[in-house]
Amino acid sequence: MLDITPTQRFSSRVGNYARCRPSYPPEIIEILRQECGLTSDSVLADVASGTGIFTRLLLQHGNPVYAVEPNQAMREAGDAYLANYPAFTSIEGTAESTTLPNASVDLVTAAQAAHWFDRERALEEFQRILKPGGYLALIWNDRRKDATGFDREYEQLLENFGTDYEEVKRRDNDSMHFFGAIPHQTRTLRNFQDFDYASLEGRLLSSSYTPQAGHPSHDPMLVELRRMFENHQKSGLVRMEYDTKLYFGQLVSGEGSAGRTL
Repeated sequence: MLDITPTQRFSSRVGNYARCRPSYPPEIIEILRQECGLTSDSVLADVASGTGIFTRLLLQHGNPVYAVEPNQAMREAGDAYLANYPAFTSIEGTAESTTLPNASVDLVTAAQAAHWFDRERALEEFQRILKPGGYLALIWNDRRKDATGFDREYEQLLENFGTDYEEVKRRDNDSMHFFGAIPHQTRTLRNFQDFDYASLEGRLLSSSYTPQAGHPSHDPMLVELRRMFENHQKSGLVRMEYDTKLYFGQLVSGEGSAGRTL
């Protein structure tokens, strides 16, 4: 088993992550407004904020946002990306120890990240930093694995060449139950990216379970990726499709992930 330590897995992939990972549908903001009481005055904590892809959507809504990120390289990339937003505050911290004050935020968000959290400890921490009546929102861009021939071949590529892809998939599946017995709602939105070959390669190499340069599987993987691209490209582009999953619920103080007293 390879090292699954979450806080350092992306250190060598920051550039590709920032350039080639998908953003999130702006409709998420309207859902948070309608369902979680989000206003432009709400104070937000975006936990495991990474390079700031989702954080930017929150800042564009006008919110003050604490971006909590443990990985220095990812955090520095996010700091540079979001430097022009005066309501942005960068915090070195984790989901389990954000360093934020008690009852200091109205909404906690985590995009493409909660599968790496220690669930029980993170929920305790979120309840600590949330104001009474505060909400938690978890977001994933879930790549569609069977929508098109390209999607199916890309999934097979990961199965064939991924270093610990099966373990990461297991974590992804487990994270869908993050709320446990806490009442919550789910929304699914469509999302996609169009790639030329260079950006498709960057997207592949942004994933923590793909072999990097120097690994014996790296070059054969890229040969197969190029073949796939040439077979499926139209006007020099291929499309990767996603279901963006949004899970949200109110965290009531004193209840754990299974609805029991902490």
